[in-house]
Amino acid sequence: MAGDNNFPHILTTSSTLLGLCFVVLTSLRISNSSEASLIDEFTAAAIVMFMASSMLSYLSMRSSRLAPKPQYEKIADIVFLAGLTFLFITTMLITFNVIK
Repeated sequence: MAGDNNFPHILTTSSTLLGLCFVVLTSLRISNSSEASLIDEFTAAAIVMFMASSMLSYLSMRSSRLAPKPQYEKIADIVFLAGLTFLFITTMLITFNVIK
C-alpha cells in the first residue's frame, strides 16, 4: 500500500517511551531500592530496545528514497514490540511488588 509507512509513528512513540524508561530508572536509583535489581535490568533492556527502534525508524525515513529499500521499518517494528513487552514486565513487577 502506498503511504502505509509506520516509521514516523514508531519513531515518536519509541522516543516517548524511551524517556519514560529513563524516568523509571532514575526514580529507582534515587529511591536506593536494593531489591529493584530485576526491575533495573528489565528497564535497561527496554531502554536499549526503544533506542534501537528509534534509530531504525529514523534510518527507515532517511532511506525511503532509495530504490532497494532496506528492511529497517520491519526490524524497528519487531524491536519496538520487544521493548513494549519488557516495559510491560517492568510495570507488572512494580505493580504487584514481586520483588521483596
